[in-house]
Amino acid sequence: MAKLLALHGPPRLRRRSASGDRFAALASAIVYQQLNGRAASSIHGRLVESLGGVVTPETLLATGKTRLRACGLSAAKAVALLDLADKVSDGTVRLERIGRLSDDEVVDELVQVKGIGRWTAEMFLLFTLGRLDVWPVGDYGVRVGFARAWGLPEVPSASALSPLGDPFRPYRSVVAWYCWRAVEQV
Repeated sequence: MAKLLALHGPPRLRRRSASGDRFAALASAIVYQQLNGRAASSIHGRLVESLGGVVTPETLLATGKTRLRACGLSAAKAVALLDLADKVSDGTVRLERIGRLSDDEVVDELVQVKGIGRWTAEMFLLFTLGRLDVWPVGDYGVRVGFARAWGLPEVPSASALSPLGDPFRPYRSVVAWYCWRAVEQV
């Protein structure tokens, strides 16, 4: 860890959005899933523009699937965005209180939405809620970075990496951040 700190400086992990921006953060996460950053940014920009610059459940529901698809979203992502908007609107997912839930409860709350899995929920915990003890072992970059930083002969599986994070509790998010930096440095 000392070598990583010396190389990359202090971690830059901070809460990115206020309570009112949580919906927009989740919508953005859905758009960015499994896409190259430039393509995702372009699609996200078109989405925000089509919503008049305001990403809310109401604006998404009013837009509809056809216009979402016209922004460049896949059918699955359009359905996921609309499901998120529906579930927030009907109170199934309550973003105004989500910050008071435990990490596991946040994951359970968010995975009710089509298109949001454990990885997306963990990224929300880490980057939107600013939680310090998230250990996203399903993230390939974290696994590759851990292998590089700790000199492992091969990339560990998610199940193998899980206990390797235990010594870093309650700051596994910080270790994950350094793992991503270790991937970038090559």
